[in-house]
Amino acid sequence: MAKKEQLSYTQILSDIRKGTFKPIYLFMGEEPYFIDLLTNEIVEHALTEEERGFNQTTAYGADISSCTSIINMAKRYPMMAARQVVVVKEAQQGPPLDELIYYAQKPLTSTVLVINYKNGTLKSKELLTAIDKVGIVFESKKLYDNRIHEFITNYIAPKALVIENKAAQMLIDSIGSDLSRLTTELDKLIVGTVDTNRITALQVEQNVGISKDFNNFELIDAIISRNIYKINQIQQYFEKNPKANPFVLTLNQLFTYFSNLLLFHFSKDKSESAIMNELKLKKTFATKRYYAGAKTYNAYKCIDIIAWLRKYDRQSKGGEGTLSTTDSERLKELLYKITH
Repeated sequence: MAKKEQLSYTQILSDIRKGTFKPIYLFMGEEPYFIDLLTNEIVEHALTEEERGFNQTTAYGADISSCTSIINMAKRYPMMAARQVVVVKEAQQGPPLDELIYYAQKPLTSTVLVINYKNGTLKSKELLTAIDKVGIVFESKKLYDNRIHEFITNYIAPKALVIENKAAQMLIDSIGSDLSRLTTELDKLIVGTVDTNRITALQVEQNVGISKDFNNFELIDAIISRNIYKINQIQQYFEKNPKANPFVLTLNQLFTYFSNLLLFHFSKDKSESAIMNELKLKKTFATKRYYAGAKTYNAYKCIDIIAWLRKYDRQSKGGEGTLSTTDSERLKELLYKITH
């Protein structure tokens, strides 16, 4: 029998908002954002505000003594409502869930049971199969870095908004793959966008506190063009604002760029479509940085730079001795080596 394909979070979200519910939902995995999003949507749409008082139960794994307690909650009948909702949060901190297999074989159709299992996945194939037959099993995976720009675009699309490439990259460089924080900042930008359908780099600077002129995106562009004056300006800005521009984040961005640039050099097919596929890029504007960088830094130089990045990463963590004593001094040394 072919393995049942997992529904995407957008498909599950669509059914919830249409009022179509399953008796059991198991949301598990490393990315808490999608788990919390889907759970909150069920809570919001499954019951009216008046019905929640008697028909919504929220429990936490650490407070549950046995799986039997969850089953007993799920077997209650709703009061003056079509259904009840039982949410078990942080289930990974609670008792083993193996006994749920017996409830899943004959769940109460008037109950919507939601299990949140974060920072990991359930391993019992029998339990997962049993839940999957009657409900939804969704594994919430961390997004790869190359998917975050797409996530931003999709998040603001329902508001009929678009975002400048530079503005999106500023958010990615500063926040990374923390989707909860990223969506919080996007919500600020959405509210602050008046009389326009575009989120700009200037708006990100004004509302999120990321400089549109002095950030990792601009630093890499300056390195690509060997604009020493701009590199020094950005380095000095980072030195004055270390909390907003942590050294480890800059190292990560530089490592990603030069690792990709090395792949670019060894790619036999250097057409735009092939490079996008090879480097797993979602936006065509990103490929231009590699065509430009390849003219400035050959493959041998990339190898040297990657070695330096690894070395400075170890030094920043206390793994190797160095003459420089602060992250700002390390960055200054590193940028000199890269561009000379």
